[in-house]
Amino acid sequence: MGILLTDIRKSFGSPPTQVLKGISLEIQEGEFVSIVGRSGCGKSTLLYIMSTLDPPSSGTVLIDGQDVNAISSRELHRFRNLKMGFVFQFHHLLPELNALENVLMPAMKANRQEERKAFAISLMEEFGLGKKLKSFPGQLSGGEQQRVAIARGLVMEPRYLFADEPTGNLDSANGNAVMSLFRRINQEQKMAVIYVTHDIDFSKMAERTIQMSDGLVLS
Repeated sequence: MGILLTDIRKSFGSPPTQVLKGISLEIQEGEFVSIVGRSGCGKSTLLYIMSTLDPPSSGTVLIDGQDVNAISSRELHRFRNLKMGFVFQFHHLLPELNALENVLMPAMKANRQEERKAFAISLMEEFGLGKKLKSFPGQLSGGEQQRVAIARGLVMEPRYLFADEPTGNLDSANGNAVMSLFRRINQEQKMAVIYVTHDIDFSKMAERTIQMSDGLVLS
């Protein structure tokens, strides 16, 4: 059913600084959407609120008709783990787990690691990580760590994938490979992909671009 944001506002600090200033928008099921704008305009804040990782100061977030601010933290955690994938600007890999185990983390939380293992390996092979399954994060380059993090976001084949600068630490070839994979999975599985990017070429790959400026959506 998609994502519906109504009059979303977010402030930080004391005295409060308003970062989002009353944003209302809708993401349709299966859309491929980029969020662009200058640094500090509120792109990542909007993405984090949309993905339930950060609550708004005011306003409502409906995902598939569910008011995510009205359910318990335990219910929200389960809702998030089953329906959402995340790719952060920084990898957040667990150093004590190898690459394959890091990819399987969302599946482990749902006790589905064996079921998802073959798919996890296929993702890693598609990302050129087939020989790195047993490597630990400290043994991987920054680009390899980012690809592991992206595979982790996709391993549960979520309904919604949220990505904050997913190609920021990749060279152009690997960046293009990641965006092409996002697009293919979006088309084949009808998975909605919402991503923040500074890269003009990657933003143009989206079906729709949300342009932000100073805490507001321009288009």
